[in-house]
Amino acid sequence: MEDILVINGIEIKSRLFLGTGKFGDDSLIPKCVEAGGVNIITVALRRVDFESDTDNIIRHIPKDCILMPNTHGARDADEAVRIARLGRAAGCGDWVKIEVVSDNKYLLPDNGETLKAVDILAKEGFTVMPYMTPDLYAARRMRDAGAASVMPLGAPIGTNKGFKTKELVSIMCEEMDIPVVVDAGIGKPSEAAECMETGASAVLINTAIATSGNPVLMTKAFAQAVKAGRNAYLAGPGAVSESAKGSTPLTGFLRN
Repeated sequence: MEDILVINGIEIKSRLFLGTGKFGDDSLIPKCVEAGGVNIITVALRRVDFESDTDNIIRHIPKDCILMPNTHGARDADEAVRIARLGRAAGCGDWVKIEVVSDNKYLLPDNGETLKAVDILAKEGFTVMPYMTPDLYAARRMRDAGAASVMPLGAPIGTNKGFKTKELVSIMCEEMDIPVVVDAGIGKPSEAAECMETGASAVLINTAIATSGNPVLMTKAFAQAVKAGRNAYLAGPGAVSESAKGSTPLTGFLRN
């Protein structure tokens, strides 16, 4: 059976999602998309200027990509809903990544306010993908409110610290019946592979790619790691043993 990621009835061709907030040169975005075979791109709606022909990030996003605007800057559910509605009215479509962050120090998402926004926007026909602090109960509530996926953080956003929430996300991957996309904090391709080995449906990467020495090559590396991690998950890793076990039995050799 072919392994295909489906979100809200749409087949997604790549399990690597790309964020755009950290690129120093937006012209790198289409090059990274091509290098990684990226299908879903997220962009902060506050960066979109439809009245400008020269300074508009949208013109750097390939037409065959799914644009997933995010509500970056929203501090409560009302602000997130307003930003999402403005994006739809401006022509950005129905996909939206809900970001509600009221904490300026650690930038952790507010699950309570996020849930409120999910409930409102899902009822309005948006494909809602909430960025959240890993919590199985909150994830279930968001799913029940109409979320198409949940996007737990791997580590605080922008830190490149890696998959620090592994145990919590692992539980979510095991228990949730909608896609779990690890978002934020993943710094290396090996960490993206670890996310996929855990059972995540996809990963969203921005800082680790955009701030690397070669963003295009790094995107390719992440794409390969995501595929490898997914294949490892599907294959089923071997059992872990507390004691050493020889890879070649010695019994027959010793009898001779």
